[in-house]
Amino acid sequence: MSAPHQYHQPNAPDDDSDLELDLEELDPLASSSRAPPSPPRRQSKEDRKPFHELGARIPLRNLRVGRLRASRRTAASQEVEEDDLSGLIEDEGATNRSSGGSFGQSGDDDVPLLPSSYGRRRRHERASSALSRLGSTLRLPSFLSSGSRPTTPRDQPREVDLEAEEEHDPTSQRTISVGQLQISRFPANAVSNAKYTPWSFLPRTLYNEFSFFINMYFLLVALSQIIKPLRIGYLSTYIVPLAFVISVTLGKEALDDIARRRRDAEANSEGYTVLKFEENSVGNGVAPGKSSDTKRKAKRAKRKSGRLTDIEDEEERLSTTIGLATASFHEIIKPSRSLKVGDVVKLGKDQRVPADMVILKSYSQESTPVEITAASVPDPSPTLVDDEANGLLGSVENPPKGDNSTKASTPAGASGEAFIRTDQLDGETDWKLRLTSPLTQNLDVGEFTRLRVVAGKPDRKVNEFFGTVELAPKRQRQYDPHDQQDRLTESQAVHSAPLNIDNTVWANTVLASSCNVLAVVVYTGPQTRQALSTSPSRSKTGLLEYEINSLTKFLCIFTLSLSFILVALARFRDIDGRHWYVSMFRFLILFSTIVPVGLRVNLDMGKSVYAWFIEHDSSIPGTVVRTSTIPEDLGRIEYLLSDKTGTLTQNEMEMKKIHVGTVSYANEAMDEVSSYVRQSFNPHSGEAPTLNTPSSIYTAPLTSATRTRREIGSRVRDVVLALAICHNVTPTAEEENGEIVTTYQASSPDEIAIVRWTEHVGLRLLQRDRESMTLQSCDTGNIAVRVRILNVFPFTSEGKRMGIVVKFYHGVESSATDEGGEIWFYQKGADTVMTSIVAANDWLEEETANMAREGLRTLVVGRKKLSAQTYEEFSTKHAQASLALHNRDNAVADVVKEYLEHDLELLGVTGVEDKLQKDVKPSLELLRNAGIKIWMLTGDKVETARCVAVSSKLVARGQYVHTIAKMKRKDLAHDSLDFLRGKTDACLLIDGESLALMLTHYREQFISIAVLLPAVVACRCSPTQKADIAKLIREHTKKRVCCIGDGGNDVSMIQAADVGVGIVGKEGRQASLAADFSIEQFCYLVKLLVWHGRNSYKRSAKLSQFVIHRGLIISICQTVYSIASRFEPNALYMDWLLVGYSTVYTMAPVFSLVLDRDVDESVANLYPELYAELKSGRSLSYKSFFIWVLVSVYQGTIIQGLSQLLVGVGTDAEDPVFKRMVSVSFTVLVMNELIMVAMEVTTWHWIMIASIVGTAGIYFGSVPFLQRYFMLEYLMSPGFWWRFAVVAAISLIPPYAGKILGRTLRPPSYRKVRGI
Repeated sequence: MSAPHQYHQPNAPDDDSDLELDLEELDPLASSSRAPPSPPRRQSKEDRKPFHELGARIPLRNLRVGRLRASRRTAASQEVEEDDLSGLIEDEGATNRSSGGSFGQSGDDDVPLLPSSYGRRRRHERASSALSRLGSTLRLPSFLSSGSRPTTPRDQPREVDLEAEEEHDPTSQRTISVGQLQISRFPANAVSNAKYTPWSFLPRTLYNEFSFFINMYFLLVALSQIIKPLRIGYLSTYIVPLAFVISVTLGKEALDDIARRRRDAEANSEGYTVLKFEENSVGNGVAPGKSSDTKRKAKRAKRKSGRLTDIEDEEERLSTTIGLATASFHEIIKPSRSLKVGDVVKLGKDQRVPADMVILKSYSQESTPVEITAASVPDPSPTLVDDEANGLLGSVENPPKGDNSTKASTPAGASGEAFIRTDQLDGETDWKLRLTSPLTQNLDVGEFTRLRVVAGKPDRKVNEFFGTVELAPKRQRQYDPHDQQDRLTESQAVHSAPLNIDNTVWANTVLASSCNVLAVVVYTGPQTRQALSTSPSRSKTGLLEYEINSLTKFLCIFTLSLSFILVALARFRDIDGRHWYVSMFRFLILFSTIVPVGLRVNLDMGKSVYAWFIEHDSSIPGTVVRTSTIPEDLGRIEYLLSDKTGTLTQNEMEMKKIHVGTVSYANEAMDEVSSYVRQSFNPHSGEAPTLNTPSSIYTAPLTSATRTRREIGSRVRDVVLALAICHNVTPTAEEENGEIVTTYQASSPDEIAIVRWTEHVGLRLLQRDRESMTLQSCDTGNIAVRVRILNVFPFTSEGKRMGIVVKFYHGVESSATDEGGEIWFYQKGADTVMTSIVAANDWLEEETANMAREGLRTLVVGRKKLSAQTYEEFSTKHAQASLALHNRDNAVADVVKEYLEHDLELLGVTGVEDKLQKDVKPSLELLRNAGIKIWMLTGDKVETARCVAVSSKLVARGQYVHTIAKMKRKDLAHDSLDFLRGKTDACLLIDGESLALMLTHYREQFISIAVLLPAVVACRCSPTQKADIAKLIREHTKKRVCCIGDGGNDVSMIQAADVGVGIVGKEGRQASLAADFSIEQFCYLVKLLVWHGRNSYKRSAKLSQFVIHRGLIISICQTVYSIASRFEPNALYMDWLLVGYSTVYTMAPVFSLVLDRDVDESVANLYPELYAELKSGRSLSYKSFFIWVLVSVYQGTIIQGLSQLLVGVGTDAEDPVFKRMVSVSFTVLVMNELIMVAMEVTTWHWIMIASIVGTAGIYFGSVPFLQRYFMLEYLMSPGFWWRFAVVAAISLIPPYAGKILGRTLRPPSYRKVRGI
């Protein structure tokens, strides 16, 4: 794009510093009273000049033209003229005057356009600017001034900081001034996937944390230590662990949200080109301060060339004034978040649309939005009469010679059209054609500030929009007392045009065509279609945490029961002067370790380790964990809801197969097609190249002169020619890396794939417009075929076919003519509709079925020759039907059917493949074997969805597909549900309309049947419907649902799922930014679930059970001691021993279990059934939990009971017997935990060994510092060691023996597949 200054007119007339020179010679009186540096302020009554003196200040040209007109005017008009002149002096109340010096500036009046502070700033700046010397002293009288205040153009430096005070009501329609400041405030254009704001972070996270029973329980325990009778040991013993747990969790949430904000900031900082409009001043024809130094010097050089030259200069100034655009503009780069409603944004090919916009102008990339024409000096003229006659004062539509106005360029091909890709918005693969309104397409860009767009309230309907665009009258800037009134009345009309969905581009769509588009922002940020279709993000909590939460409730009940039992055994008597209920609460606090406060910390730290493993897995590069709180849920997925476009498929079509009746071509056989095309469309040696027609005789080479070969060659030529003509594709040339590359634009990627195939086999589409089409031979470069397009019948979802009527040129290329040319009707479409249109045959149905089984998208191609008379009749009737007021579509269809759509010659069948993502087929098969039910939700067509479901092996070979489409009756819906009840092995294919009917009337029945089916394909789904299905499955089944997608239309579904996975798409990162996990390819999902998800779940389950065991066993020891000490609620292990046991002495070995794995990755992929068994949740079930509770009760009782039996109990903490007993029991307790970890390890890791050995060393190394709790001399004696060995053996051997016995009798699955 050109530099900004190129939009201004380089040869525009000079500013008024030059005109002052002219006025000196033309009017000495005017020059003697030279204007001050700024345009004159209103004079006081004492300083007013007499009329004749002020009249000298009117530009000479107006006076001279006035004299010429005066001879044609009556005396009454002369009186009006005097009134006008008097109005120039006497008018005091005008609030909106347009001077000769500037348009829309308030320098010549006392009433500023904006509040007083703004007005003072403007006056101050004007005093020192070059514009101050422009100052014509004319002021438009009030009776001619416009009643409306001008809107101030946006983005002038003095105004950019101004904000509208009033917030716009989102429930009402909006009127948008294009390129200008708006009167209301609108939301910022910022994308936000953050869960929290700085103000909501603490309240929301604390609420989420204390909604977990375990945290609320420990909060109450910690607060109880404020009450003196309940205090046991240090207050920090209870406060610090809880604070640490909460801090770790809050820190993780904060880091996750900060990462989301950084990613949002990256998306919001993407730069866009915005047109910045500035008011033009009358005298210079360019933006203020942009006058031409060259022009000034040239005019000074001519100042002595005579009076006629001065008149020409003033004439030129006036002519450019009249043709001058309302505003000039230049380009600036704005980040996406800074775009505002009313901004005019310039978009290029493959650029993402940042907000909801209305297209104003479309033009080719080779041209700029305006053509800049150099000003030329008018021919010398002795009088001004001819100039007036030639339209010097005429309208803008008839610009004068020397006019330097800005004109809209209309290059070839700039017809106000643009293609967009909407797959990121609605999932549809077809490109959409978007049109500009003729009112804006043909308007100078400099006049955009006169536009107003009226749009409805923000709406989530992506396929609906109603609005209008209005063009305000052009403001007058030059005063002519003789014809000003006539000109004003002519230009007062406001032009308006309707706007609909075809004039819009919504946020997150992508401009696909090779053109530039100017569009005005209508909706921003949260009011865009994309945002309104997106559900708000929610905090996700893993299923494992809910299960642990329910287990901790049981532990709390167990603790309460145990405390009550001990008080009851003491017969509710007062102990040490404390009432029984106080003693019970003290027991409750002593046993609080049964409910492990460190469990959440261990699990959260484990989640961070799992996230690190996922992000650093070299086999799934680019994977990002955005929500690190739910990695275990990856191992519990039962339903996978997948998008199609960009997720399962690449949205890249490729022609795979063509069948011409007797022979089929695919893969390497396409080379034979190329040879036939070369023989058909290349001239023989020595012959002049002529244009080919369908009737041209096919001449086969001598080497293949058999009749069969000739027939096949002729059929191949005919079908290739038909495919090269029957389409809506337009070729465009683009420069890539210094080379000219031809690209194709069309609404359907299928058509582009077919046209690319015809080019590959030797027939290239060279040129296409609305009138004609040219085909070129790829081998010789000669023009092979040229046709005139007579009619085009575009593809519709109802008709499912596309047709074209063409007339062939014939003869030598240089003198080709279409007179008497052949007229042919070509048509291609779905086999379901084309079967009844083509002539009878015996192979079409079988071949289309074969291609469909391969997952190819089939198109049937046919043709029909029309005589000139038949076409004339058709054309006449078609034109009449097109004018019908009632049933027009049916009338047109009837005419087409009568004359064209019957008995077509069947040419062939094409098979187009929508390329699948890498390894989609084996991935879906493995996931199915892992017990995951897969649903495909797409916004695409029914036929397309069916083909992809088959080609991706989502639907098994031979599996029945039950299709429900366009269902509108409740009784039919009921019948379909009854059928599916009896056939639960079928795949269901349902469209959005039928799905809405089902969910409205048979919600529970439908979902209860659908969740049983092995596969469901839902097409034509809106983003909201996708999210509703995800929520419905979650609520109905209570199972974990994973949603995966790549587009902005998948964000709602991803956020509604338990686990959202986003694929980094080609056109955007909206899905990956909003997802919990971001991957680069669909096949990465297999490893994410089957390997990382399975490991995360099994590791966390084992870790949580060990943490519960660790807390429960020490509480059982406390219970046994309390019973032995006559039920007194005194602590067995105090202060550091209690804290150290949960942290330094056991934490590292227990936490090292996050590195354990039961099988290798290859085994996990080979036996996906290992994943399927996780759905039952056996790794952390009530059964496994109670087994661990029994082990804890047994070991705690043995450790403390035997220690008391072998050593004694003691009376208090200072008693040597008590210290010896604690020495034995605590040492056994720590070592027991370390050995139990070693017993549970399946696959050793060096960190595990280091943590167990290192922790044991730390414990024994810290014993000398524990003399407050232990008797150190006793620890060195043999009596300690044999007691330690006996207690530890009795504690550990029975559980280990039980484990070995269980493995032998009922070996787990992983041991079976490993052969252990």
